[in-house]
Amino acid sequence: MKVYYIIRALFNKIKNIMKKYIAILCALTLTSCATVTTGQNQSVSVSTGSETGATCSLTNDSGKWYVNSTPGSVTIQRAYSDLTVSCTKGHLTGLKTVKSSTKAMSFGNVIAGGVIGAAVDVGTGSAYDYPNSIDVPLLGN
Repeated sequence: MKVYYIIRALFNKIKNIMKKYIAILCALTLTSCATVTTGQNQSVSVSTGSETGATCSLTNDSGKWYVNSTPGSVTIQRAYSDLTVSCTKGHLTGLKTVKSSTKAMSFGNVIAGGVIGAAVDVGTGSAYDYPNSIDVPLLGN
């Protein structure tokens, strides 16, 4: 009878340990980093106020993209650096720089995903975001 209680106590200890490991495993598995959930790319809309038909270039540390006619949109690659938007239409020009911001989910990734997940997000640019809509006023020379 004594052996039965010893085995039962040992089984309960193992069961409690397994519950903790399963909970930790689920927490690590179910957390998603920004790279997986939103990716490296972002769609950005560009407008030039009441002037339409301007051509714009968007530049950051990850590359350069073009909007052939405003209003329009383009998919850019996220980066830590600011995004510079330059638009022209005839003699009218406009220049605007927008700051990149760190997404809130990146801070959660540091807690749940650890240093590796955060490093991947920062390295790929997925930790950052630009405004979805950018208006660049055009001015005459």
